[in-house]
Amino acid sequence: MSRKWVTGMCGDARAVARRALAALAGGLLWAAAACAAPAPGAVAAPDSAPLRVVASFSVLGDMVQQIGGDHIALTTIVGPNGDVHDFEPSPKDSKALAHAQLLLVNGLGFETWMPRLVQASGFKGLEVVASRGITPRHLSAGEQALERAEERRGGHEHERGREERRQPGAAPTDIDPHAWQSLSNGLVYVQNITAGLIKADPAHAADYQSHADMYIAQIKALDAKLKQALAAIPEARRKVVTSHDAFGYFGLAYGVQFISATGISNEAEPSAKEMARLIDQIKKEHVSAVFLENITNPKLIRQISRETGAKIGGELYSDALAAPDQPAGTYLGMFEWNAGKLIYALGPAQH
Repeated sequence: MSRKWVTGMCGDARAVARRALAALAGGLLWAAAACAAPAPGAVAAPDSAPLRVVASFSVLGDMVQQIGGDHIALTTIVGPNGDVHDFEPSPKDSKALAHAQLLLVNGLGFETWMPRLVQASGFKGLEVVASRGITPRHLSAGEQALERAEERRGGHEHERGREERRQPGAAPTDIDPHAWQSLSNGLVYVQNITAGLIKADPAHAADYQSHADMYIAQIKALDAKLKQALAAIPEARRKVVTSHDAFGYFGLAYGVQFISATGISNEAEPSAKEMARLIDQIKKEHVSAVFLENITNPKLIRQISRETGAKIGGELYSDALAAPDQPAGTYLGMFEWNAGKLIYALGPAQH
């Protein structure tokens, strides 16, 4: 019965009708709530509140948002322009994870602080490692030597990070964790994220898969475009210097040689001897461009530019996206930005 049906009633009849409607509505709401309650062990149900998802850092956060859409409520622990390497979780992060139903991490030893956070929060949901199934890049002998030197200078925090990477079940310490810096690896990330969302919230599986299919098509198109554009630059010119060792996967995928001033993490600057060796290498190999990074102090790169004559080609995004309203504020936007800067700095039109 609706209010329209009882407008012709009067006096007590109208009051009785209102009470009957209230009782009926209460009964229906109780029944609906009982029907909507998830079965024991279920993570999400049709028409329920959004799936509570936590992503470890901004790149994963954007990817899961692209696939999850309106069906998820996302918290990203290390946000835009944040440095995962020296991040220290807060009680706010622990609270967000305690209430999460799905956790997305990069893996490969990237988030060395995550096991401590998971334990402290009491997280009981589903954890998905986005990099699962990729072929990891192993650091070269030179890169490992740089890492060891950085560890000796990096102090307590760097040593703790290295120690956590040595724990049972952790990735080997010679693994490069920046696997998202190849779009072909990005496809693997999308597949793992999609599978995790579907497992945690099967009621919206069709939407998740549809979003993922469109996203995969965009990634493949951009990957082909970047390979063609970078291949047009002579191989001898495809050499650049960056602040830290974050672009190894990009280099393998697109034929660019990245020379880093520091190791995988950026917590210590090179010694005077290492700096002199780096400057000598840049001059001998005629490296024409050096690049800043959004998560590192520009002082070191500016010094290298002054002492070698290599021009500063701009800012690259490595471990974190830009703010959401910026061109590099999404995963695909980051790739277009980085590739555009490289092509402009290395292309023959600039020389």
